[in-house]
Amino acid sequence: MQINMEDFDKVDVRIGTIRGAKPNKRSRNAAYVLEIDFGPEIGVKKSSAQITDVYEPDDLIGKQVVCVINLIPIYIGSVKSEVRILGSESEQGIVLLVPEFAVKDGDKIS
Repeated sequence: MQINMEDFDKVDVRIGTIRGAKPNKRSRNAAYVLEIDFGPEIGVKKSSAQITDVYEPDDLIGKQVVCVINLIPIYIGSVKSEVRILGSESEQGIVLLVPEFAVKDGDKIS
């Protein structure tokens, strides 16, 4: 399915830093609850991510990630997932998209 540029421009993709990571015990599938800092303008948002095949919680702390921040929140188990972390569906599992260099939290992807 193709979308036009007007629809693409509605998607707000930003960089955030993972500040907290723990298992989502109420998710049907193995997942982590992540607290992601998008800087003072946007704040800290939560996400439930099925990335347990590739990552341990301690390895995620401080990692910058690429996220869609303007989706309607959904509940995964009892967690309100406010943003969608972007990653590649790879042979080893979901591999997170990360910036090559450290950037400011909240920077917009263009």
